[in-house]
Amino acid sequence: MPTDRRPVRRIGLTGGIGSGKSTVAKLLSQHGAGVVDADAVARELTQAGGAAMPALEACFGPTVINAEGALDRDAMRALVFSQPDARARLEAIVHPLVGLHLQAAAQAHLEAGAPLVVYDIPLLVESKRWPAELDGVVVVDCLPETQISRVQQRSGLTREAVLAIMSAQASREQRLACADAVIFNEGCTLEALGLQVADLAHDFGL
Repeated sequence: MPTDRRPVRRIGLTGGIGSGKSTVAKLLSQHGAGVVDADAVARELTQAGGAAMPALEACFGPTVINAEGALDRDAMRALVFSQPDARARLEAIVHPLVGLHLQAAAQAHLEAGAPLVVYDIPLLVESKRWPAELDGVVVVDCLPETQISRVQQRSGLTREAVLAIMSAQASREQRLACADAVIFNEGCTLEALGLQVADLAHDFGL
């Protein structure tokens, strides 16, 4: 995947829920990549006192705010599923802020000497912004049934709840169509997954 036309400095990492994307991000960081995590930034922005909270409360009202003053994720999830336009309104508030924080964090990694920055973005394929700003996209892939099993084991969600989350994400086929490289995390031990990531890291010059 590395290109001769320009240095590979910024890579997008994505995958469906339960794919093992976060594990791959940690492994890449062990090879020297700087990792910026969109989910972690979003949680920071929507905690009590977070930069997104005033606009979220103004848009959706107090029913999506918990007792501590943070975003009530369960209430917000229910609202998104019940109101078709709620997701777009939520994303219009949160995504620009996440983007600014990710870019600042990525620049800090580069200035600190990181040879590669990995943008860990669950909804990268769904975004109109990120593909154009990155030097390539790595997709962590597995079978849909494996996604369901992993998420149920770690979260206790029902199969129906996991399927609802998956249906709100890009399809497996859509993600793979955007991939410059694929990590196939199906039936892998952590050691085997690590070997795939090591090969990828080598390709990136890490």
